[in-house]
Amino acid sequence: MFAGWGTNEALIISVLAHRNAAQRKLIREIYNETYGEDLLKALDKELSSDFERSVLLWTLTPAERDAYLANEATKRFTLSNWVLMEIACTRSSRDLFAAKQAYHARYKKSLEEDVAYHTSGDFRKLLVPLVSTFRYDGGDVNMMLARTEAKILRDKISDKDYAHEELIRILTTRSKAQINATLNHYNDTFGNAINKDLKADPNDEYLKLLRAAIKCLTYPEKHFAKVLRLAINGLGTDEWGLTRVVTTRAEVDMQRIKEEYHRRNTVTLEKAIAGDTSGDYERMLLALIGHGDA
Repeated sequence: MFAGWGTNEALIISVLAHRNAAQRKLIREIYNETYGEDLLKALDKELSSDFERSVLLWTLTPAERDAYLANEATKRFTLSNWVLMEIACTRSSRDLFAAKQAYHARYKKSLEEDVAYHTSGDFRKLLVPLVSTFRYDGGDVNMMLARTEAKILRDKISDKDYAHEELIRILTTRSKAQINATLNHYNDTFGNAINKDLKADPNDEYLKLLRAAIKCLTYPEKHFAKVLRLAINGLGTDEWGLTRVVTTRAEVDMQRIKEEYHRRNTVTLEKAIAGDTSGDYERMLLALIGHGDA
């Protein structure tokens, strides 16, 4: 960095991992003025590995980071409907909009057109409206609507019509508060949580994505705790999943995710990460999850 620093990983961790988004942006601007080069380009050249990826993702603004991850998720070899769904469903309306603006600026095209181009069938039917939406973010709820739309969802699921336009309309356009009310009503009236009824075929990839989208909209920390568990406990560590969740949630809801993780896995997230990673990468992740919600 690194003209004057040599590449001192410990210094990078101490400088970057303990700064909020506004401070990191300032570090980038000062670096740019001082050395005539973008900090991210410098990082790219001097570091390699999972540690590098965690530093790169963390140094980006939240909107740039989401744009980068979403673009990567539309590429052939890193294609991931899950990452697209996660960004669309766990961000606030404003944050998703900012990510789409950052996508325009960086890639000279829209996120919507890339998602539409790189997906097909039921996946496209669900993902395009999910990334296109600008939901109402307030807490106001219409209980009459919750009742009628719970019934619509139940009817479509009973018919095994999981990609019906009405089911997709409800999940991709209603506010999170409204969806919560609708799904609570669904549970109370029909005696089952909606995700139980969507497990008809446990191996169906579209149904897996649909259930995950519902979880992301209603109980995001449960989704992220599960992604972390699978990343850490799967065959070999899924470093990309681990890095993505830690860098994107460190300033949002990491405390809740850590509590959820501990409750479900009897071991703390810190312990799990320390047991499964090493070196600078481990130190960076632990610094980030101890970062405190901004």
